Amino acid sequence: MYTSFFGLNEKPFSITPDPRYLYLSERHADALAHLLYGITESGGFIQLTGEVGTGKTTLVRSLLEQLPENVDIALIINPRLGTADFLETICQELHVSLAKKHSEKDLVDALNRHLLQAYADGKRVVLMVDEAQNLSADVLEQVRLLTNLETSKQKLLQIILVGQPELRKLLSRNDLRQLAQRITSRFHLKPLDRSESAAYLVHRLKIAGAAGEIFLSSATREIFRLSGGVPRLINVIADRALLGAYTRDLTTIDGALVREAAAEVQGRQYRPAWLSWTAGVLMLGATAALAMGVGQFIEQRKVATANIQQASLPPARLPDKQAGSIIDDTPALRPAASLQSFLQEHAAETGTDNAFETLLGLWSGEYQPGETPACQQAAEQGLQCVFQRGSWAQLRQHNRPVILTLLDEKGIEHHLVLRSLDEGMAEMLIGGNAFDVTMEAIARFWFGDYLLVWRPVSNDNRALSLGMVGTDVRWLRENLDRLNGYPTAMHDSDLFDQKLQQSVREFQRRNRLLIDGIAGTQTLITLASTDSRPDAPVLIRR
Repeated sequence: MYTSFFGLNEKPFSITPDPRYLYLSERHADALAHLLYGITESGGFIQLTGEVGTGKTTLVRSLLEQLPENVDIALIINPRLGTADFLETICQELHVSLAKKHSEKDLVDALNRHLLQAYADGKRVVLMVDEAQNLSADVLEQVRLLTNLETSKQKLLQIILVGQPELRKLLSRNDLRQLAQRITSRFHLKPLDRSESAAYLVHRLKIAGAAGEIFLSSATREIFRLSGGVPRLINVIADRALLGAYTRDLTTIDGALVREAAAEVQGRQYRPAWLSWTAGVLMLGATAALAMGVGQFIEQRKVATANIQQASLPPARLPDKQAGSIIDDTPALRPAASLQSFLQEHAAETGTDNAFETLLGLWSGEYQPGETPACQQAAEQGLQCVFQRGSWAQLRQHNRPVILTLLDEKGIEHHLVLRSLDEGMAEMLIGGNAFDVTMEAIARFWFGDYLLVWRPVSNDNRALSLGMVGTDVRWLRENLDRLNGYPTAMHDSDLFDQKLQQSVREFQRRNRLLIDGIAGTQTLITLASTDSRPDAPVLIRR
């Protein structure tokens, strides 16, 4: 979605535990080094704990990729098992042959024979239990007994317990003290500090292919403050901030956008850090009010507030057709709250039927609500529907009116036609009526979903690629020649040859499209937007 917009090869903040993205803070690097040492040299137990989202699983995945060839590992990721099932799972992980019917003693004996053979072959065997805080006391006791499998020189089984902080509390119980005494190494992963959080962001972006700065210093500070340095929370907030920037056509992210992203993913509102300082100042102001007289202080506050409000309002912009404005005496809806109220008041008029009727009308087409799907009606009139998720930049690139899907604060969908864009303002249509609203206000309710209607070059709307022949190939060539400043007849041919393929690639590169040399729907829509025909409505007058 937003990857090509920011020049990324993939999403950098996925919450899946990809070892390629492992950021080794000083503590993470120390834990990984000791885990590797413990596997190859030590015996007994190793304990690794950390809060939810601090990177335990990613560290384990990285460890598994670095295991020496002589190490066999049994990884248990669902420890909510009984003793027999736990032992059987270990045997299955190590490919131990078992009889169809077996007791717990049979399982232990089979496992012991396997471990002795592995020792004779010069191999190390490791049992790793993830989410180990969920182990029952009986299974933990069985885990302890497994460490009794040994030769006169070393333990036959290395055990690593990975879990949340509750694991430490569990192992501190008096009835489990024998197991706790056998733990030779303990590591606890903490959240990242401020500098590590900033380096973490840079690290993941670089792995994903970022070439420049995306998160400003204010954004980095806010991500650390709102995530507490927990890598998983950093990922979730950063990913949502990238999506928000993408839908608003912003190439960099600041602290305000990070707060909005955090509010969406965590379900609460966040104030800037400096507001706590402001609160203190206001308390001092209240004390001053008592000293100077309440009446005089309130009058001064009214004047100051009026000045602040006047300074914060953007300049008014009259719509092109004021007579068609829906809202009397209000040429432009600025605050998001106003848009929210407006959507609620006109909910009966923001359905898909009204939106399609308006959009097709801009193409001099007709729409009849009924059994025939809207896009089928459009196709019968030589038009094609394209539904996708994008950004303001893509809307400008396509340069065609679209139906925006807005989601209000009550979760109700509204479908409005975006007819034009101009200097941060959007002209929206409901039926035959128009109103202006800031793009900033729309962005609060628009998550990138839109439906575009365009007129394809050919009826079958085929993707054009190397070796194809036809009048649509000629149209493609002529329009690319026009954009490149070539005479129309310079390359007069219906054949899609290698020169045309290269022209398509260059056009795709300039317009941040997928660079594959194939003129598919996105490429053709973008190219068609540069061909100014009088019968085609445009979003931006150029």
